[in-house]
Amino acid sequence: ILVSPKRVVCRVAELTPQEAADLMVCAHRIAPILQKAYDATSLTIAVQDGKDAGQSVAHVHMHVMPRKVGDFSNNDDVYHKLEKEDDGGRLRSLEEMVIEAEHLEKLLVQ
Repeated sequence: ILVSPKRVVCRVAELTPQEAADLMVCAHRIAPILQKAYDATSLTIAVQDGKDAGQSVAHVHMHVMPRKVGDFSNNDDVYHKLEKEDDGGRLRSLEEMVIEAEHLEKLLVQ
């Protein structure tokens, strides 16, 4: 899941202190719901702040990713996955992403 502030800025330092706090509070609220929804044992919560840090989209956003034992042989490989494809080496269809988004929306809007 991507968590992003309402106001579009490129870098974390451009957020107001309140916006930065809200971003983390939102991730904090989403995290246990996402972990339960995907039967995960852990989460990777990451912000890539700037091009040299791997930021590929020019707006602040936080990745909240469910994780399980052995999902990657090297934990940092999750970042390579972010840059490439999804779901076993193929991109998900728009229909698959819509179904997932609708499922998560039901869990988050309670």
